[in-house]
Amino acid sequence: MDREKKNIFELTNCSVEEYREKEKLPVGVLLDNVRSMYNVGSVFRTSDAFLISEVILCGITGTPPHAEISKTALGAEESVRWHYEKDAVEAVRKMKEDGWKICVLEQAHSSIRLQNFQPLKDERYLLVAGNEVEGVSQEIVDLADIILEIDQYGVKHSLNVSVSVGIALWQLTKSSLITSKR
Repeated sequence: MDREKKNIFELTNCSVEEYREKEKLPVGVLLDNVRSMYNVGSVFRTSDAFLISEVILCGITGTPPHAEISKTALGAEESVRWHYEKDAVEAVRKMKEDGWKICVLEQAHSSIRLQNFQPLKDERYLLVAGNEVEGVSQEIVDLADIILEIDQYGVKHSLNVSVSVGIALWQLTKSSLITSKR
């Protein structure tokens, strides 16, 4: 087995222009009042890796161009389609009216364990992640079609928002939803 690490040329999949032309997955991400620009940048980078259709930045969530976003996004803020909406609740309502299934990452009494969620091929999913302290607003939780919860077994009861988004996107992309897109 060849254990030599790949070099940067072997790791480069495509240019930004080629990436923009690729068919994206029927998954979007909405950030509800995420405070940390580093978390925003990390979500961009993860969204790029998994061919996410768009990122919607809402409320106090920072937007590119910003040095802290760029530091963790490593240019993904240039490749991933994104836009800003002042009101996250209205943005979620609009996406729901447009036929998107709203999936909220939150700890709630009626949540579904992330690993038990099976997305359907014919659906579009909007993954909503919330503020580092307050989580997703209750108004958005009330609008959700699905509440997804990531199992945790330690002392702490929460994960970093960008880590949660990464875990959730990985789970969605390893499902049958994705197999036809790669």
